[in-house]
Amino acid sequence: MTRHKPASIQPLTPPQSRRDHSGKERLSARIYEEILNDIMGGAYSEGDRLPTETALADRFEVSRPVVREALAQLRDDGLIQVRRGSGSYVQKRPNAAVLQFAPLGSIADIQRCFEFRAAIEPAAAHLAAMRRGPAELQALRDGLAALEAAVAGRAVGTEADFAFHRAVAEASGNAFFVTTLASLEDAVTSAMSVNRNLSLLDPKARLAVVQREHEEVYEEILAGRCEGAERAMRRHIEGARRRIFEGESV
Repeated sequence: MTRHKPASIQPLTPPQSRRDHSGKERLSARIYEEILNDIMGGAYSEGDRLPTETALADRFEVSRPVVREALAQLRDDGLIQVRRGSGSYVQKRPNAAVLQFAPLGSIADIQRCFEFRAAIEPAAAHLAAMRRGPAELQALRDGLAALEAAVAGRAVGTEADFAFHRAVAEASGNAFFVTTLASLEDAVTSAMSVNRNLSLLDPKARLAVVQREHEEVYEEILAGRCEGAERAMRRHIEGARRRIFEGESV
């Protein structure tokens, strides 16, 4: 009797690959990145009005619906503001230094990765506060110690950062959180690397703020405060996104 091996579980497809399945989505992501590059490069300042949809469609040789989709994503990301009957205006100008650490083609995916993490990781932290045991708490403490050493040595510390978030997922007691985070490791660590490299360019206060956010997540999990752990993780992920894309120093 022939025995068949069980089918292996395939990892989630990263966002960049998914974009290839839709020409319109791929085009809108390119337009998103081009406009964002103009904003970051200084072609438009905060408060400046962007060209009309028609002008942008002519410039990029795409249809207006593609431009409209790109503008909608910029709006949802808090980078532009759409005023009815007036047009689109720059609301936030991200730190141009982002492009030192992330290729332009990855910016849209980093934004989407933050969206996904903000939906998933707070839930993992909530469960971690409910289910953590001595071994899980030790893993979190080890992660914090590695992050503290990175801050003290002014190292990037991306591996230590991911290890801490993985420890939170493991403490949730739900293997799906662990598997999902592992399948997104490249995307997550790319965003972490950008964020931590930017922190190294700023005063030490920014590194201290990032470290404090991790400590707050740990403290809430240690105390068994599920809601507090969820809020702390959401604050941390949203704070990381703002530091990259909204130009906030802390």
